[in-house]
Amino acid sequence: MSGLELTNTLTGHKAPFSPRQAGRVKFFSCGPSVYRKQHAGNYRTYLFADMLHKFLQYTGYAVERVINFTDVEDKAIDEAREKGVSVASLRRPVEQAFFRECELLGIQLPDSIPRATTSVDQAVALIRRLIDRGHAYWHEDEVFFDPLTYEGFGRLYGLDMRRWPEKRIRFRRDTYPGHRWNRGDFILWHKRREKDGLVWWETELGAGRPAWNIQDAAMISKHLGDEIDIHSGGVDNLYRHHDYTLAIMEGASGKRFCPWWLHGGHLLVDGSKMSKSKGNVTTVDDLLARGFKPRQIRFFLLYGPYRESLDLRISTLDERAGRLARIRHLARQLLGEQTQGSKMDGPDPAAAMQADFESRMNDDLDYAGAFDAVAEHLTRAAAASADRRLDARRRRRMTEIIAKMDGVLGVFGDLSCVEAASI
Repeated sequence: MSGLELTNTLTGHKAPFSPRQAGRVKFFSCGPSVYRKQHAGNYRTYLFADMLHKFLQYTGYAVERVINFTDVEDKAIDEAREKGVSVASLRRPVEQAFFRECELLGIQLPDSIPRATTSVDQAVALIRRLIDRGHAYWHEDEVFFDPLTYEGFGRLYGLDMRRWPEKRIRFRRDTYPGHRWNRGDFILWHKRREKDGLVWWETELGAGRPAWNIQDAAMISKHLGDEIDIHSGGVDNLYRHHDYTLAIMEGASGKRFCPWWLHGGHLLVDGSKMSKSKGNVTTVDDLLARGFKPRQIRFFLLYGPYRESLDLRISTLDERAGRLARIRHLARQLLGEQTQGSKMDGPDPAAAMQADFESRMNDDLDYAGAFDAVAEHLTRAAAASADRRLDARRRRRMTEIIAKMDGVLGVFGDLSCVEAASI
């Protein structure tokens, strides 16, 4: 259907993309852990998934996508206890901010977003299947997954299993700090503990709650089935998470879960990793308060190879915002006026612009290259017309094509009504 080539984390190579079923894509992208407000780095990951989703639709695929809310995990329970509030009260404003900021940044969300708390039944069913198939076991009223029972564990990250300890080690917490591997069995089911308060369910496994690493698998299998085409997320999830999801899904079903894995790079701030200790955690609201517009933030976070780290510097943001403003202004001058202009000879500029846009996007979602191609064609078309106008037919055609491409780019808007003050 398309010439899209993607770099697959699972293979380490770029290759032509093709889904299991012609014309249809099942796509899961990691959503927010809603115990804390999302920062700009999180939104870079969500925007990359948004761009992929929209370009798949642009090329003609029917996309069935799930994005999740992780709304019950150790971190959420710990933070709620420290603040003296319920987990539900803790997450409510975070979820509201997420929806608001996604709308501002033009991020397309599925009609319904599953939550870990609404997928407990599926988590229990998966755990029972894993126990039955010999991948999981009980220990002191909790359930653990034994990675040594699953052939190929760690292949997504490239984990050296020769260093696995001979003595069994169990890791009881949902997550652990730092980019290091927990070489041992990971927890699937937490028994009910007094410190968890009301965060527990009475199930066939007893009283307790699903661990973090079973939650994505539960939501995926419940809403998309045992087999999907694409799984995306941030590169940080390559540590102690996505390999767990892969092992759980294939261990429970015996089927090949997902052939395509895509990961977005980190967002740095002035060359440093974002962290509370450094005081450089930057949110969308922080950037809005500095005077940047949502489309400028979207443009900055997408402009560059999605797999590589991106350094957030205000000077760079200013430069990118200025570039976007100039190209939008040029597009308005060229296309926005409804006067009759001189006729242009030669090939259709809209067709050439669209072909270059698609060529760049097909090359591993080269958003920056695609935008630059559009900008170059707009500049060329403006220079070719003495009065900086196209004849009415070609102007309409170019306007239509830009609108279609902007369904992916998300930065031009309605060129017929762009005012200088909003650029």
